[in-house]
Amino acid sequence: MGIEKLMEGNQTFVENEYAENIEYYKALLKGQNPHVMMIGCCDSRVAPEITCHAKPGEIFVHRNIGNIVPPGDWNVGTFLEYGIRHLKINTLVVCGHEECGAMKALASKKSGDDVLIPGWLRHAHTALDTVEKKGEKPTDPEEARKWQSELEIENVKLQLAHLRTYSVVKDAEDAGKLRVVGLYYRMSTAQLEVVDPGRPLKVE
Repeated sequence: MGIEKLMEGNQTFVENEYAENIEYYKALLKGQNPHVMMIGCCDSRVAPEITCHAKPGEIFVHRNIGNIVPPGDWNVGTFLEYGIRHLKINTLVVCGHEECGAMKALASKKSGDDVLIPGWLRHAHTALDTVEKKGEKPTDPEEARKWQSELEIENVKLQLAHLRTYSVVKDAEDAGKLRVVGLYYRMSTAQLEVVDPGRPLKVE
């Protein structure tokens, strides 16, 4: 059913959205000019183009498990280099979200028989350490959800710090040409919350 549903969805897109806005989509053939670049979680429930009501061509997106930015990562690094140096994007966002499975896995401290996921999540361990210093995860379900949300937000802060280990980010931010922002998507309200507004851009 997977591929059939995908192809049906594409046909619906072609016959409706694309057909009704064909000039817009034809213009995209000439190149892209996104106004923001975003590192988000690959959770299927939090697609930024939908939650931010954006059209194709407006957001330059990198998604991975847990919206993580490992220092020295070639995948993330090429995304940053291309977006900042070639697309000249001046706003870089790390966006975490409520009910993040990656952060739940991190908090559980159980790897099961997974081979790759535990190694990836180690890049978020400092966030867990920070939250656990304030107290262990509560047993009360409501309090546990608040604790989990705090971990997800702390992870955004950590990944912002990791971003600045990349010279292409640090140099552009120090020059006032790049604003690095932390956001948190609360699924229960569909609202974006600002975790860190970043430094304002320098006016030229």
